[in-house]
Amino acid sequence: MRYTHGLEGTTYAFDGLVDLLAKATPRRSGDELAGCAADSDAERAAAAWALADVPLERFLTEPVVGYEEDEVTRLILDGHDRTAFAPIAHLTVGGFRDWLLETAVRPDAATTLGALAPGLTPEMVAATSKLMRNQDLVLAASALQVTSAFRTTIGLPGRLATRLQPNHPTDDPRGIAAATLDGLLMGCGDAVIGVNPATDSPEATADLLHLLDDVRQRFDIPVQSCVLSHVTTTIDLIGRGAPVDLVFQSVAGTEAANNSFGVDLAVLREGNEAGRSLGRGTVGNDVMYLETGQGSALSAGAHLGVGGRPVDQQTLEARAYAVARELSPLLVNTVVGFIGPEYLYDGKQIVRAGLEDHFCGKLLGLPMGVDVCYTNHAEADQDDMDTLLTLLGVAGAAFVIAVPGADDVMLGYQSLSFHDALYARQVLGLRAAPEFESWLARQGMADEQGRIHPLDPGGTQLALMAAP
Repeated sequence: MRYTHGLEGTTYAFDGLVDLLAKATPRRSGDELAGCAADSDAERAAAAWALADVPLERFLTEPVVGYEEDEVTRLILDGHDRTAFAPIAHLTVGGFRDWLLETAVRPDAATTLGALAPGLTPEMVAATSKLMRNQDLVLAASALQVTSAFRTTIGLPGRLATRLQPNHPTDDPRGIAAATLDGLLMGCGDAVIGVNPATDSPEATADLLHLLDDVRQRFDIPVQSCVLSHVTTTIDLIGRGAPVDLVFQSVAGTEAANNSFGVDLAVLREGNEAGRSLGRGTVGNDVMYLETGQGSALSAGAHLGVGGRPVDQQTLEARAYAVARELSPLLVNTVVGFIGPEYLYDGKQIVRAGLEDHFCGKLLGLPMGVDVCYTNHAEADQDDMDTLLTLLGVAGAAFVIAVPGADDVMLGYQSLSFHDALYARQVLGLRAAPEFESWLARQGMADEQGRIHPLDPGGTQLALMAAP
């Protein structure tokens, strides 16, 4: 179907939803690289006007990636809940945006929006986000509540959890243990203690799993651990009896992009079932940890939609959340600036993408976190990350990632530090996950209001420091 909109004497035409969605997207380098971005601000504005008039129903009959050739599209359309969709089925994209912002300020917003999630497709949500200012994305996301649980509960109102990321370039156990200690003493780790291994060796992964589990059991810490190896490696280690808490995998928004990661929906479901079969959770049994990121499909050459047209990277990112939603994960996060400036050029684009991803994932029913990060060759710095972190805290992000000194020496990118997480909790009045907060209090590291005092003497700090 062809879409048009006139603006100041010029009629702009868009060839189908794929083209319209791409042209309506706020400017970003990845879409320019793919050749699908608007040629001018005027064309971008015209596309946004045209997109606002598209009925939400249209996304159920005009897929952006073909149904027959893509299992993610089949998952989205075959799993669509018509009953949940009914309250908004009459709306256009622009009408849905207005409805969202009106609903977000109502006392029953969390219940109303939560019930809506199964009736929304990623394309509907992505389209709506393209019409929203940054403050709209923050407001709507702040009204949403999505929780998950394993040994800690993620996503509760007024809480900001953290992934403690103690990566080491050679997987040195001493280096990983030291970074883990550093993070725990700063009150981090309640989302997960998660290590990206330097190799995908099953033996090295098993060694790291035992290391993290030994720390957890030794100090009776209510946390979950994860070594971010390929899902098939983790499935194999579960069969060997390794102490696996969470099953990790990177996922994307097209079948071809997932294939480039060496996975499909069947393998992901197998990993989920294998992890759940262990029953290691104490307050829940959500076992999947999934990572996404704008530009992943394009970087794999797996970004083409109907008619061979490139699909914009933000819409494809939202489609990855349909894959995640199928698995009822404990954690999902977009690694927002990790791929590089070819996809998100500068701090402005990274901040915008982080807010979009968080909003879209949360609206689709996910416990959504963000790795607030950038690469050293991007036009961004820690001030940009401070801005995004603060906005995400206001928006109710489930968790963020923190690494020693904000510098991941193994992956070679800049993220948040443990101190940054403390800042966000302090300035926004946020607290750690309740189970982890109780542990911190027992060690003398948090008061009754949940305020963390990492430099106070005594308790676990001395015990950990004295440990051999």
